[in-house]
Amino acid sequence: MAIIDAASSKSVWRGIEYYKQGKVVSYTVNEDGTCDGVVAGGGGSSYHVHVDPVHPRSSSCDCPHAKGTRIICKHIVAVSLCLDESEEDRFRKEKTVYDSEEDERKSRKYEKYYGTASRMSKKDLCEAYAELMVELDEYRLKERYGKR
Repeated sequence: MAIIDAASSKSVWRGIEYYKQGKVVSYTVNEDGTCDGVVAGGGGSSYHVHVDPVHPRSSSCDCPHAKGTRIICKHIVAVSLCLDESEEDRFRKEKTVYDSEEDERKSRKYEKYYGTASRMSKKDLCEAYAELMVELDEYRLKERYGKR
């Protein structure tokens, strides 16, 4: 598993951005294949990163988001791209394929639900819509404020 595979999509995109903007100030490849680097952060700060490409969750960064956790942050992604730039291309290709498949799945779902709805009476359709809107509101509240 590569660093990019262990990171969130948001961290990957931001890490690519940091890499391309030259925010990796320095990096050193160690004899064991790991890498230590420094990445410029916001407000003049810099973060120290350790990248373990064989064991991504053993990588670390002292930024507030990742410090003391096993999170793969944008700084770790940026330094990992210094080791293997081709990971960006692989990520972009996989994302393109996924997006295409996701569009196809959504299209099939739409056709299925539209077909069901077109066979419903107006009263049943109104009731189903109202129930869905209540469920959606409840879901959004739980997402925003946590489960109660």
